[in-house]
Amino acid sequence: MTITAEKKTQLISEYQRNEKDSGSPEVQVSILTERINNLTGHLKTHKHDHHSRRGLLQMVSTRNSLLRYLARTNRAAYQTLIGRLGLRK
Repeated sequence: MTITAEKKTQLISEYQRNEKDSGSPEVQVSILTERINNLTGHLKTHKHDHHSRRGLLQMVSTRNSLLRYLARTNRAAYQTLIGRLGLRK
């Protein structure tokens, strides 16, 4: 359900804007997407885990807010990010 430190550093290095960036919306969305995908797999086998389902819905909401912010401020970065992550259309 959680991601490893190696996977997190890999995602940060892949989506960062510069070498010291670790908190840009692109990085946050990529980490949340990885956590959401892992938790979705967990919930497919544990259908009655309602506490984890609530956490999943919170993560999806946070990711949605970050994506709306990115779309509002930097449309080109938003388009490339959703294309790279395979989100939306």
